[in-house]
Amino acid sequence: MDLIPAFQKDDALLRDMREAVDREDCFHLWWLGQSGFLLKWNGNFLLFDPYLSDSLTRKYADTDKEHVRMTELVLDPARLDFVTLVTSTHNHTDHLDGETLTEIAAAAGGISLALPEANIEFARGRLGAAKVDYLGLDEKVGKASGPFDLEGVAAAHNEVERDAEGRCKFLGFRVRFGEFCVYHSGDTLWHDELVAQLMDGKPEVAVAILPINGNKPERRVAGNLNGVQAAALGKAIGAGVVVPCHYHMFSFNTEEPGEFVAECEKLGQGYQVMTCGERLTVEAPPGN
Repeated sequence: MDLIPAFQKDDALLRDMREAVDREDCFHLWWLGQSGFLLKWNGNFLLFDPYLSDSLTRKYADTDKEHVRMTELVLDPARLDFVTLVTSTHNHTDHLDGETLTEIAAAAGGISLALPEANIEFARGRLGAAKVDYLGLDEKVGKASGPFDLEGVAAAHNEVERDAEGRCKFLGFRVRFGEFCVYHSGDTLWHDELVAQLMDGKPEVAVAILPINGNKPERRVAGNLNGVQAAALGKAIGAGVVVPCHYHMFSFNTEEPGEFVAECEKLGQGYQVMTCGERLTVEAPPGN
C-alpha cells in the first residue's frame, strides 16, 4: 500500500513552523496526522494530541486489528524541541503516545501536558520518568499556561465517561489566546451538553477541529462524529472554520472527507480540508 504523501515534512515542515509570521492578529495550524495539530500564535506553540510514531502499527502487527498506516510520518518528534505545551484528550495511544511524548519531553527539556485530571495516574505510568508537568483539567475547568488558556469540554467516546470522583475521562479543549478561540474536540460523539458548553462565552470559536471517522461498532471502531455531524456541530457553535481530522491514518479506521465537504457547503459552514503537514493561517476579522 502506497502511503499518502505529506504536503510537506521534515526540514521543510520545520522551516515553515519556525518562519510562519509571529503576530497577535493571526495564528497558524499544522495538521500532523490523526488528531495531532500544532498551533502557533505570536511566537508561542501548543501541540494537540500528537501521534508521531508507529507504536500502534508495531503493537497490533499480526493481529486481527492491524493498524496499517495510510499517511507518511511528517516529522520525528525529537525535532520538536521548541514545543513545551502539549495536550492529551484521553488515554488511547493515538492521543497519548508514549513514544511521541517522551521524545518531545527529552528534546525540549520538559513539557507541560494538559489532560483530564482523571487520567493523570495512567499517563504517569505510560510516560515513566519523562520530564512532564501534568496539568489536570475537567469539564468547565481550565488552567492558564503562559499565553494559552485551556478549558475542558466534556467528550462522549462513546459516552461521557467519569471516574469514581465524577471527573471526565474524555475531554475536548477550548483554547483562548488573544482575541481567538480554538476548539479541539478530541474523540467525541454529539451529546446533550456539548453545544451549551461551547456557547457560553467569548471569543467565538475561530476554528473547530473535529473528527469525521464516525461510529462503526461493527468494525470495533469507537464512536466519533461523522462528516455530516461534524459540519452540523460547527454550524451549531458558530465556528468560523471546521477542520476535519481522525482519518487517513489507519486503514481499518478512516473516512473520506467528501461527505463532510458536501454538508458544509449545504449549511454554509466554513471549512478547510487539510493534508498532513499543511498549514492553515487564520487572520482576525477586520475591525477587531
